[in-house]
Amino acid sequence: MFVQQLEPIADSLALSALVAATPLVTVLVLLGAVRLRAHYAGLTGLAVALAVAWWGYGMPTGQALAGAAQGAVFGLFPILWIVVNALWVYRMTVRTHHFDVLRRSFSRLSADPRIQALVIAFCFGALLEALAGFGAPVAISAVMLVALGFDPVKAAVVALVANTAPVAFGAMGTPVVTLAQVTGLPLDAVASVVGRQTPLLALVVPLLLVFLVDGRRGLRETWAPALACGAAFAVVQFAAANFVSAQLADIGAALAGAAALVAVPGARRPAAEPVRAAVLTGVRSDDLDTDDERREIVRAYAPYAMIVVVFSLAQVPPVKELLARATWTFDWPVLNVAGPDGTPVGGNVFSLPLLATGGTLVLLAGLLTAPLLGVRAGAAVREWAATVRELRYAILTVTSVLALAYVMNLSGQAATIGHFVAAAGAGLAFLSPVLGWFGVAVTGSDTSANALFGALQVTAAQQSGLAPELLAAANSSGGVLGKMISPQNLTIACAAVGLAGREGDLLRKVLPWSLGLLLVMCLIVVGQSTAVLGWMLP
Repeated sequence: MFVQQLEPIADSLALSALVAATPLVTVLVLLGAVRLRAHYAGLTGLAVALAVAWWGYGMPTGQALAGAAQGAVFGLFPILWIVVNALWVYRMTVRTHHFDVLRRSFSRLSADPRIQALVIAFCFGALLEALAGFGAPVAISAVMLVALGFDPVKAAVVALVANTAPVAFGAMGTPVVTLAQVTGLPLDAVASVVGRQTPLLALVVPLLLVFLVDGRRGLRETWAPALACGAAFAVVQFAAANFVSAQLADIGAALAGAAALVAVPGARRPAAEPVRAAVLTGVRSDDLDTDDERREIVRAYAPYAMIVVVFSLAQVPPVKELLARATWTFDWPVLNVAGPDGTPVGGNVFSLPLLATGGTLVLLAGLLTAPLLGVRAGAAVREWAATVRELRYAILTVTSVLALAYVMNLSGQAATIGHFVAAAGAGLAFLSPVLGWFGVAVTGSDTSANALFGALQVTAAQQSGLAPELLAAANSSGGVLGKMISPQNLTIACAAVGLAGREGDLLRKVLPWSLGLLLVMCLIVVGQSTAVLGWMLP
């Protein structure tokens, strides 16, 4: 058995944390500063993580490689399984020209690209986050924006930044449910505090999106619908998380945000031509004026409607239990790791939910809608194979980064960083969201960051006299802001819009917003830990 050490470097927690952070820092520097292609950066970061695990933490070579293999498998299934099937559905709609029909339909809902960004990236993306999570909202939202004429880089940035406020309650509340499980706190208590933090982000993000789309002019001309959308989303997310169900928070919030957009006077007015010319690229006005038959419009919406229906049915308790039975759980070969206290870590066991996973449900939705789109079985298979071929570098990137994350987790590197942050004393309330942010930046998942650091946050809170629910919630709320800079999510966004190898460009564009919003969340948590905002807590 390999037992993790918290202070393997010169018996110093600070030095050990500095060394432990090297793999992720390596990836981010190679992406953002050196501008190395993402799959090379991911593989280099993995090599650094393995070196630190072997020489710094004393992890046996076989176990380190086994941990990397487990991370790579997790990257393939369920994460890339979702992305491949989501993009496959998109490719089928492009093949049959129904995506053009969908694009024209969205344009008629509002010809203003700033409102389109709110409808697709914020509202529809939140609905996809509620039902599927992982990379599906970013991938689907980004390709839809590109189809509307958005510049690919701008579409990817908007999709990444929009995928923040709903993340803590995504995938039917999985992150907060996991947080409650690992901390031993009641789900209602954790969800209610998260529901008093992330709604504040929802007030800001729509305003930020219209600024990203059209700068100060966008903010000046569309602040009212953006604020209405964010306010409606925030109110419903708060209410659902506190008084209804954490699992339904994002579904209700997404629908409320979209309804508020439709209700705001002027939101459906076309934007002035200078705005459209500045924002959109490659969309011909005569194409947008094409009249589509109602039947074709229904067929264009069918794949995405089917995704919503299938995911919703999968959450019905009897169906959910039936799907969960098709889960393969087994001890991962070679791995035998214990935490610093000698307790075996959960990573020794691996679960493959073959049916109860977003990728399989998206595949089912695609199979059901292919005949409606007029795609024959052979053509559908060829499109699926073409999707895998198109994503080959993204697949290499995601698997290498997840392998890196698993090596960091299993060797004890992540735990060292967590304990270093938790030892901050008086600054713990400020740094608590940073720990969640770091966890999501490494793993690409708020659920994984909660599983990794949730219990640690509670222990640190109890030792420092802070409310355990507050710091547990801060881990999740801070984590949502790390998703836009996570290397695997950057890769998913680039792959979706045809920008393979441009992950570094995206990182430089979204990193300032990630850090800025993180600072806001840190100040919120500090305020909630004192009398300044303490009245906000239940």
